Amino acid sequence: MDATFTAEQDEIRRTLRELLLKRCGPEEVRAAVRTADGYDPGLWETLAQQLGLPGLALPEAYGGVGCTTTELALAAEEMGRALAPSPLLATAVFGAPLVLGLGGAGQRAALLPRIAAGELTAALVVPAAALTTALGLTGGNRGDWAGGGRAGGVQARRTDGGWRLYGEADQVLDGHSADLLVVAAHTGGFARSRTLLFLVREDLREHAGEGATRVRQTSLDETRSQSRIQFRHVEAELLGDPEGADADVGGVLARVGDSAAAVLAAEAVGGADRVLERTVEYVKQREQFGRAIGSFQAVKHRLADLYVQVQGARSAAYYAAWATVEGRERVGGLALAQALEALRVCASEAVQLHGGIGFTWEHEAQLYFKRAAGDELLFGPVHRLRAYAAQEARLFGGGEVLV
Repeated sequence: MDATFTAEQDEIRRTLRELLLKRCGPEEVRAAVRTADGYDPGLWETLAQQLGLPGLALPEAYGGVGCTTTELALAAEEMGRALAPSPLLATAVFGAPLVLGLGGAGQRAALLPRIAAGELTAALVVPAAALTTALGLTGGNRGDWAGGGRAGGVQARRTDGGWRLYGEADQVLDGHSADLLVVAAHTGGFARSRTLLFLVREDLREHAGEGATRVRQTSLDETRSQSRIQFRHVEAELLGDPEGADADVGGVLARVGDSAAAVLAAEAVGGADRVLERTVEYVKQREQFGRAIGSFQAVKHRLADLYVQVQGARSAAYYAAWATVEGRERVGGLALAQALEALRVCASEAVQLHGGIGFTWEHEAQLYFKRAAGDELLFGPVHRLRAYAAQEARLFGGGEVLV
């Protein structure tokens, strides 16, 4: 593994950081999350049209930039530093790779160029409790995680000339504002049940009328918009082969989950690094007993421990992104566990080391603390990520462990 970045990768990081410093400060973040979409459409347009972020990891044949998960992770790290609310995660990390991996030639040609141009946003519709299982991060995704019927989740039924969706999913990232829904649904009834992915496009939602209901939910982390989506006889299009017989849905979801975990890990590292940076700045200025509190040995030790934890999480995130590009072992879940833990610890220490002001709504420390808690609820918890990684490596089963 070459740990150095190319000039192009450094330029992506520098350009994005400069833009976000100008247009995505704490006040801009608070204003953006209170809009109907949950993000600043103007900033998203800039990110899409000038920087090409939605198509960063898409092939050039579909209007993308042709980069890899590594570049997307670097961009996510900068987005995480600013806690920038945007549909980048739902669109470029979950939605687009699934269309690319499972979609037919016509579906890819119709959807991916629009996603790359920022004209189309997407959302993966999976019940929140099953999201990490669906992505193969905390459990095998060959089971009945999609739910369906009265048990919750979404069921798909074949009708004359197409498919219809029934059911609901909650805590769907950016589901209330997405133009394209990629829906995981059960098909085939109880005896021959299997999970397939379906598309609900803009025109299909309009044709469905009131059959699809999308409601934005109150979430712990306002910078990650979530929604409840209900389907009642909603027309949908199967993603991929019309017969769906050869679709390796579980395998594609697991590969997307591994790369998504690497990107999420980098994003969490960006947040942890930023909140640690702000905390160091504060303890250098805040005085007590006639000296800066950062000069006390106990404070120095706490900050040093945080620094080591952040750097370790950063290394793990970069390695996980590199591994997805090189086709190595899947370590995204482990990197994500380490990064989520680093973000949680750094955010907690930031609140304490900022003293009384760290507990107030006006200070930005609470935003990072909520991001840490919200991400662990959505993509963790940390102990389950690690437990499944150990299980897959047969760490405690007596099997051979490859190092």
